[in-house]
Amino acid sequence: SAVTRIQVQRPGFNYTFAHICILNNDKTCIVDDIVHVLEELKAARSSNRTNFAITYPITHLKDGREVYNGHQLGGVTVHSKDRVKSAEAIQLTYYLQAINSLNDMVAEKWESIFCDTVELFQKSNRKVKMYPFTSSSLKEDFQKTSRVSERYLITSLVLVVTLAILCCSMQDCVRSKPWLGLLGLLTVTLATLTAAGIINLTGGKYNSTFLGIPFVMLGHGLYGTFEMLSSWRKTREDQHVKERTAAVFADSMLSFSLTTAMYLVTFGIGASPFTNIEAARIFCCNSCIAIFFNYLYVLSFYGSSLVFTGYIENNYQHSIFCRKVPKPEVLQEKPAWYRFLLTAKFSEDTADSEETNTYESHLLVWFLKRYYCDWITNTYVKPFVVLFYLVYISFALMGYLQVSEGSDLSNIVATATRTIEYTTAQQKYFSNYSPVIGFYIYESIEYWNTSVQEDVLEYTKGFVRISWFESYLNYLRKLNISTGLPKKNFTDMLRNSFLKAPQFAHFSEDIIFSKKYNNEVDVVASRMFLVAKTMETKREELYDLLETLRKLSLTSKVKFIVFNPSFVYMDRYASSVGAPLQNSCISALFLLFFSAFLVADSLINVWLTLTVASVEFGVIGFMTLWKVELDCISVLCLIYGINYTIDNCAPLLSTFVLGKEFTRTKWVKNALEVHGVAILQSYLCYIVGLIPLAAVPSNLTRTLFRCLFLIALVTFFHCFAILPVILTFLPPSKKKRKEKKNPENREEIECVEMVDMDSTRVVDQITTV
Repeated sequence: SAVTRIQVQRPGFNYTFAHICILNNDKTCIVDDIVHVLEELKAARSSNRTNFAITYPITHLKDGREVYNGHQLGGVTVHSKDRVKSAEAIQLTYYLQAINSLNDMVAEKWESIFCDTVELFQKSNRKVKMYPFTSSSLKEDFQKTSRVSERYLITSLVLVVTLAILCCSMQDCVRSKPWLGLLGLLTVTLATLTAAGIINLTGGKYNSTFLGIPFVMLGHGLYGTFEMLSSWRKTREDQHVKERTAAVFADSMLSFSLTTAMYLVTFGIGASPFTNIEAARIFCCNSCIAIFFNYLYVLSFYGSSLVFTGYIENNYQHSIFCRKVPKPEVLQEKPAWYRFLLTAKFSEDTADSEETNTYESHLLVWFLKRYYCDWITNTYVKPFVVLFYLVYISFALMGYLQVSEGSDLSNIVATATRTIEYTTAQQKYFSNYSPVIGFYIYESIEYWNTSVQEDVLEYTKGFVRISWFESYLNYLRKLNISTGLPKKNFTDMLRNSFLKAPQFAHFSEDIIFSKKYNNEVDVVASRMFLVAKTMETKREELYDLLETLRKLSLTSKVKFIVFNPSFVYMDRYASSVGAPLQNSCISALFLLFFSAFLVADSLINVWLTLTVASVEFGVIGFMTLWKVELDCISVLCLIYGINYTIDNCAPLLSTFVLGKEFTRTKWVKNALEVHGVAILQSYLCYIVGLIPLAAVPSNLTRTLFRCLFLIALVTFFHCFAILPVILTFLPPSKKKRKEKKNPENREEIECVEMVDMDSTRVVDQITTV
């Protein structure tokens, strides 16, 4: 009564449920049959009748109608002969029209007031738990993730900014680059905002999956900027800024350009019409735009920032305050805190043998070069790393064998929402039977033919049938009339006797008649409703049921289709896994083909493919062990994981494979020294940025955090443990790759000394071969 009294106020008129409900043949609102059952039960109690009984899942009303209540009564306990002893839950459904824009707007407002009414009713009736759910609840709860994530994302940004500045800082105030850490993050942020602006201007729709885009950009963009900074540290300080910048771009931008192209191809295929999920397509489109602009901004904005800080360094200015750093003899007269802030190493104080080590005061450079590279390639450490990798593969395989596809709507919404409460209650109380499935026969068949009748009954075998067809056959049997009537007798009996009976009048909407030119009547289409018995613990059975009925509709003699609104979600979840996986396989094959023409050695491709396979296998396995199902969000993360692995591992593998004349161990150390700092810096910033995401009260962000965290962790494990160890004893062999020297060639060496005339000290030495 409280629900039907809801009013939606519009100018000049107040709409109630009676104005927007779906009408019956007698022009009254369609209500659930359980309401009629409760009304009859109430009437029986008021008249002290004790013979009224409710049966489950089909009961009989006073007018003789059979009604199905399997999806309206939940947690049912029955006596003998299916008589209901008690029920823990009742589900009521209100059907609204949406025939025009005004009606649709009123219905949407009515749904909003409906939820408020139920919540108010709940407060005054605390003994009864109520869970409202409307057609817009899923959309609202899906978008709610963005609102509850805001302060956590701000915390993440603050942490990443802090760590990015620290990663680019060192004790030497001239060679420290804290501004580049901040400007690198600003470059990524500008690219993300540019993409968001373009999506908005072109009429794109925002959805909560966009929360993953900043982390896609963080992993790719920050690594590119840190790699450029690492290349800068390898240049000679006595070179001009232009020459140092040219060396940086030549050293780092080729690999960054290739990985950017891989991102664009992967997400470009995801943004194409091949992807049939709008949320995934918009996510991939936004990612493509952001990655493209990030590449442009790294080339222009970050590159110019690097040049600017390079001039500051060459002029011996403070990296933060940009003021000239005084010479050591001047600093000796200053206080200790002043000397600490302006600590710098001047070239005049650096011997020739130490000139290349001026950046070793950076903590990460010092740690990798002095300790980690020697430790990981130690003969006694390698067996433990191999053993650890075997354990990793074992657990990954254990999880991989338990992978399940996600089909739960609660996985994509915030936690404390109506969708979660409603789906939990529905799964708990109403999972004994499937939702009512519409079985629609859309051709004119010989219903009067006995063989056709048997075919229809065979197709619907195993279901609880709420059917005019079966009721009609039972009606004929009670009258002792053969079910194999001639066509005319069949249609006359159907129209004039069966549908006119009160207990069968509600079936009149389930049959469509067609009158021909000779006044002959034919049944051109009909429908019946089916309900299947399901297990409480297996939600996948509904999807299996859908697939079984689909296959049957393609092979059966009778042409029919099946439908239930929940099938929309089943289809969406099926395609959310299949389509992205298909697209990722296509993009992976394309990338392998594309990169085969660009890399200098085919072994790079082989090692990269094996590494990506190992990382993805591990992520899927551990993701399953961490109770993450294979749904749209996790599959998008897996596609990103391919690119993230290539981003971090490709430079290491390229440096190792192309190295010549030294041992494998020497080139592993060299690869880690050259690229390890950039990988470690981007990894630390990425993990710190992910941590606040774990606290967001949303199942969507929980899936996002777990998948991205595993991708980062497993990739880091491969970069700093697995690859450095395995590459030391597996191909390619460096000894066989030595270039043979031609004995006829002679080396001519010319040495020129450049002498400072004032102090007669050797400044530089040029050697020409």
